[in-house]
Amino acid sequence: MTDRSSSEAALGDILVWLAESDYAFVTPTGQTHALVRRRGPASREDLLRDVFGWTRRFNAADLDPALLGLLRRADVLRDEDDGLRLSIRASTVEGRLFLHSAPTSAADAVFLGPDSYRYARFLRQAGGAGAPVRQALDIGVGAGVGAVTLALLHPGAEVTGSDINDEALRLARVNVDHNGVPVRIVKAAGIPAAPDGFDLIAANPPYIAGPMKRTYRDGGGDLGAGLALDWVRDGLPRLRPGGRFLLYTGSAIVRGRDGVRAGLERLASAHSCRLDYDEIDPDVFGGVLRQQAYREVERIAVVGAVLTAP
Repeated sequence: MTDRSSSEAALGDILVWLAESDYAFVTPTGQTHALVRRRGPASREDLLRDVFGWTRRFNAADLDPALLGLLRRADVLRDEDDGLRLSIRASTVEGRLFLHSAPTSAADAVFLGPDSYRYARFLRQAGGAGAPVRQALDIGVGAGVGAVTLALLHPGAEVTGSDINDEALRLARVNVDHNGVPVRIVKAAGIPAAPDGFDLIAANPPYIAGPMKRTYRDGGGDLGAGLALDWVRDGLPRLRPGGRFLLYTGSAIVRGRDGVRAGLERLASAHSCRLDYDEIDPDVFGGVLRQQAYREVERIAVVGAVLTAP
């Protein structure tokens, strides 16, 4: 068993290695990733992207021995019948490197994918204006994309990233350190304690319902909306005057009705908050509609909401 501190240090060194090698990789949907990966093993022409991005199989002799040693120290090498494969991926989001899980079938997998890119863009567009930010929170920090984005948007603010998933906390610490931003990573289910509240709370909760109950995917409640509405319900009373809650999530549309919007409208009214709501993408995760739970759902939309406290 690899020591945790040694493992995290090795992961940080891997990110440095990749950065110095001008590594860049944009993670697509899981379906696209699986299709492209099946085309063959890693090639010398694009070795690092094949190994760290597409997570293709490779042989120990393919990699620089020093990099191979870091991978062993980090305990991310997996032996397979036809070679080696990594249990992590490395992706670039807006030019910054992040480690995350590969594959994403484990219950504690740390997700990074198209939603992460949209979330970062949403935060930049919606999170830069408004009252000055001294205390900010990214709930469900995952790989740390949101927390890093908030820290860069609001230099000087105290930014916290919280998560219940130990593997997410581990990778978020590594990613935050590599990107050189002052983010505090804490373990918490939902919103951690803060003496006088937050000026900005942001969240990209899981929003798919299903039987597998994966932490990064299952939003619980009615068609996956439970966690998003719970976090907003718990977060609004924790906002300082003029503070904002930035929510990026998905909503299952049933007979033209947007249940997430309706739930947020009720919460905004109860707390005298202003609600700004936008449908970012009208149709994602279409394959989920085959599940029995989604038999009445027309589509799943990606939505962004800003709730501003009085």
